[in-house]
Amino acid sequence: MRIMYICCMASLLLAGSVSAKVAEIPNDTFSVIHSRKSVKSFSGATVSTENLDKIIRAGMAAPTAVNKQPWSFVVVTDRKKLDALAAGLPNARGIDRAGAVIIVCAAPEQAHMQSKDFAIIDAALASENILLAIEAMGLGGHWIASYPYEDKMKHVRTVLGIPFSVIPLNVILVGVPTGEDKPKDKYQKDKIHWGKW
Repeated sequence: MRIMYICCMASLLLAGSVSAKVAEIPNDTFSVIHSRKSVKSFSGATVSTENLDKIIRAGMAAPTAVNKQPWSFVVVTDRKKLDALAAGLPNARGIDRAGAVIIVCAAPEQAHMQSKDFAIIDAALASENILLAIEAMGLGGHWIASYPYEDKMKHVRTVLGIPFSVIPLNVILVGVPTGEDKPKDKYQKDKIHWGKW
């Protein structure tokens, strides 16, 4: 069976079909990663429930310690609630024109070893998946920090009824970008250490 598999793969490689597929997938993935940017200029258009669900599904596909998935997501599209959130988040530039926000929450009680650190790491990984999914869909996203600021976390909890035991990690703006915001090249060769520091 193994020999048949090797022979099959060899003939596909010679035909070029495997190498073509391998080249297609990473290029698309890398283009999304390198195109991602913090969008603060939105058109004001709404974001569909279907698209928001796709985005959150991508978040839930993130790695998580011992598969505990200590995260929850609060999706807000109501303009009054968005304005109420904005009132206590002075750095949330763009929230007035965003179509929605997703609050990624970390629940330490559900995390591996009931660890706050694991909960925050897992929720941060979900957040990155969300930002990449937003970019992949041609939308714009922006991570507004709630954690570790006590005043901001208190405000988000109050507006949205989030339990005190749950950490509102961030408020991710989601919307249709105007095109003003551009990705930044953050590559720095001197920050790479090969083999040792």
